[in-house]
Amino acid sequence: MDSVIIFDTTLRDGEQAPGAAMTIPEKVEIAHQLARLGVDVIEAGFPISSPAQFEAVRRIVAEVKGPTICALARAKSGDIEAAGKALEGGKNTRIHTFIATSDIHLNAKFADPRYGDTLEEKRVTIMKMAVDAVVQAKKFTSDIEFSAEDAGRTDTAYLCEVVQAVIDAGATTINLPDTTGYCISDEYAELIRSVMNGCTFDPSVIFSTHCHDDLGLAVANSLSGIQAGARQIECTINGIGERAGNAALEEVAMALVVRAPHFGLKTKIVPALLTETSKMVSTFSGFMVQHNKAIVGKNAFSHEAGIHQDGVLKARETYEIMRAEDVGQDTEAIRLGRHSGRHGLFSRMAQIGLNISSAEKDHIYSQFVQLADRKKEINDTDLFNLVEDYTHVKTEPHYKLESFKVSVGTGSEPEAHVKIRDIKKDDLIEKSATGDGPIDALYRAIDHAVNEGHDLVSYSIRSVSEGADAFGEVSVLIGFGGPLFAGKASSTDVIHASAEAYMNALNSLAAHRAEEEAVQFVGTGIMQAFGSGPGE
Repeated sequence: MDSVIIFDTTLRDGEQAPGAAMTIPEKVEIAHQLARLGVDVIEAGFPISSPAQFEAVRRIVAEVKGPTICALARAKSGDIEAAGKALEGGKNTRIHTFIATSDIHLNAKFADPRYGDTLEEKRVTIMKMAVDAVVQAKKFTSDIEFSAEDAGRTDTAYLCEVVQAVIDAGATTINLPDTTGYCISDEYAELIRSVMNGCTFDPSVIFSTHCHDDLGLAVANSLSGIQAGARQIECTINGIGERAGNAALEEVAMALVVRAPHFGLKTKIVPALLTETSKMVSTFSGFMVQHNKAIVGKNAFSHEAGIHQDGVLKARETYEIMRAEDVGQDTEAIRLGRHSGRHGLFSRMAQIGLNISSAEKDHIYSQFVQLADRKKEINDTDLFNLVEDYTHVKTEPHYKLESFKVSVGTGSEPEAHVKIRDIKKDDLIEKSATGDGPIDALYRAIDHAVNEGHDLVSYSIRSVSEGADAFGEVSVLIGFGGPLFAGKASSTDVIHASAEAYMNALNSLAAHRAEEEAVQFVGTGIMQAFGSGPGE
């Protein structure tokens, strides 16, 4: 097989990066973009973890055509049932079930005696749970992926036993993840070879890589894995994900293109769409792409040193191993400003992947004109934020910031006054407060008005465009002894952006509190220990 399956987990593992939560409409839009990009499998979410995760998977199955749509499930009956229900009606669906297999995980996560008193007894229990999960999953779809969590630190002989058992039970894809980013490339390649050589399976069974970047080796390990015989790479756009992140899709895809004679393998990825996909994920997740990021970074095809500039001007291949236009980097973008017309605006939006419906064009153009009056030039990031602010579908708000006023002067404490409407009660609440600075005063006043217990975990502001009149994007995280809730907003007025970001986070917290009695929320992602015994 000379093709590599690209399994994108941006919407599941990528979203598990702290602060990267995306709304359902954002996830659906990204899924459509991944389909256009040529991704083979989209892991759309972890349905058991929350109603929003379930709904995101359900909508992506219903609305996105082309790729196989995958749902994650622990090797537990309830998880698999939820995944199956979320995938109902889908044409090409997959259930991805997993369980830890390393001694470290078995001793920590399965310490309860119900899993066995000794390590050997626990191993028997885990193998049975893995097999039972695959058998149950086959009731919903014939495409079953099994992951041996922390395979990189699992005893190879035991790993082969588990893999053989799940293949015999009907698993069609076997994923051997380096969950903690511990492996070195030659070790990971040997792991793949050892398990494939140690098991008996039909040629249709696919082995898969899933590598984390804790040592900066996720892409290298993934490429080593396919050289060892794996034919699926699990990855994310921009490499976002748990801790240091996952293997970056754009990097593994272009490695196979640029070094095609070396690997002799191909994918269905359309390289020209990589940059616009990167920008979309960056905007929706709030995770900035560093300028020196390979393939999609702002400086990936820029040259400052005189020797480099001279060489590139004479022949680009002296310092470039691929062309900027091949991966969607645009060095001759339409320049947009206050004199630009509708045709120029929507032509540029289409080029960067922002598809605006006819019904939305008048409003978007009106907002563009207002922004252009405040900024000399509108760049691509401004356009993404402009559309995001208009089309972003939020959770039904509990509170609305009607107005605010912040006073700052020499010799006096900053003071803020806010008017907030409690939508559920239809009450208008006015409160004032002072603080150490204008933002502190503003947030204190909002806290007095909302009057719900919470802690501000983090506050950050960054420039998301260039120039003195740039957009400022504010991100906040709040919580209260449980899950964290993110809010983000952007504006040329950073105080206004700060207020809106805080209100978005408070509304997310309020929505969570309203449903927490009815919903069991899995807040710690796939690393959470199993809370119930075998067969439950």
